[in-house]
Amino acid sequence: MASSSRGFTTQLDFRLRRLVDISRGQVNGLDEPRKRKRVSFEGERIGVSRISCCCSDPVVPIRSCKSVEKCEEWRFDPKKSSHRSRIQASPSMPFASSHRSCSVSKQGKFYPRCTPRNSGPQSRDSPPKRDTGIANEKDWGISLLNENVNETGTNEDGSTWYRESGEDLGENGYRCRWTRMGGRSHDDSSEWKETWWEKSDWTGYKELGVEKSGRNAEGDSWWETWQEVLHQDEWSNLARIERSAQKQAKSGTENAGWYEKWWEKYDAKGWTEKGAHKYGRLNEQSWWEKWGEHYDGRGSVLKWTDKWAETELGTKWGDKWEEKFFAGIGSRQGETWHVSPSGERWSRTWGEEHFGNGKVHKYGKSTTGESWDIVVDEETYYEAEPHYGWADVVGDSSQLLSIQPRDRPPGVFPNLDFGPSPDPADDQPG
Repeated sequence: MASSSRGFTTQLDFRLRRLVDISRGQVNGLDEPRKRKRVSFEGERIGVSRISCCCSDPVVPIRSCKSVEKCEEWRFDPKKSSHRSRIQASPSMPFASSHRSCSVSKQGKFYPRCTPRNSGPQSRDSPPKRDTGIANEKDWGISLLNENVNETGTNEDGSTWYRESGEDLGENGYRCRWTRMGGRSHDDSSEWKETWWEKSDWTGYKELGVEKSGRNAEGDSWWETWQEVLHQDEWSNLARIERSAQKQAKSGTENAGWYEKWWEKYDAKGWTEKGAHKYGRLNEQSWWEKWGEHYDGRGSVLKWTDKWAETELGTKWGDKWEEKFFAGIGSRQGETWHVSPSGERWSRTWGEEHFGNGKVHKYGKSTTGESWDIVVDEETYYEAEPHYGWADVVGDSSQLLSIQPRDRPPGVFPNLDFGPSPDPADDQPG
């Protein structure tokens, strides 16, 4: 998910679309991913039904995140609801500006870095892409220097660069090896920065990370950070790997920007947690999304999504759902809703009860008088285990696992901080 592209316009990949047909004053919802529904602005139309695929740009070297990649595109059934409207998407552009052409590349202007004859850093820094989740460590290509370095230089085009590296030491065997690099154009109109690090201590804690940022002459700016951590859970004594990423970009010419926070947590017994928080804005339109997945490693699974959007005219709409399953028995429930600028609210709620015997109870209602309550013969499908779990993340974390801590002197033991113990009162039945 580290991005690399042919030009800044494609790289920034804002892909924000027009969400609302203002002339009608109505909205027909958000698109709903399969089982783990997520907001996507990749389609020609956003509505309520099934199935369209939202895929990442093929130039991005990413690990496929199946839990959020496949989407369903919803549409209201005209036979069931009088609340129908149409949302027309605008062409795919970084900030959806009608004044810019996607064919105009700014790569040459923003990345005039060093020539092959120069010893300066050849940064791969570039704007992050939306909805690309968490990269694998191999996609970052982190390569820390084994010596202290402090270098600066000037390229033939007048742009400047710097590179420095070092090591910080602390208590309990703490060590942080780091490399920082960056540069700017000759007129200071564009700039880039990138930092790599690895951390370790005597408790077995290991961390690998990256932070990068940049801006260009048009005022567009971005920031991204990525982390991968290995540590031992204080109470279960199990090894745990956690990965996270934060990304944001902001237009310099429009009221447009976006932010995403992603996380994944895994332990050696199959416990897994994944989630994301997202926000975006394009001129008069804003949208939010939160989703999560939790697997306890023993067959129980919880998944949920909550997403909503609004315009400055007062139109609001959204969708949320949740599913819980264990041993073939569980439930799903959700709501789709819309509020007009005048405050009129429409909603449709629905639910499913799965009994584990081939019978499913389906029920629901809407504010327009729809209702249903039936039991049908239907196979129950859900994912009791994550498609990407402990064995996968261990296989993709070789650089993290190979971090070497400082040598521990004989007779010196790590200081283990287990934190406060659980309150016994919390275990008493209420």
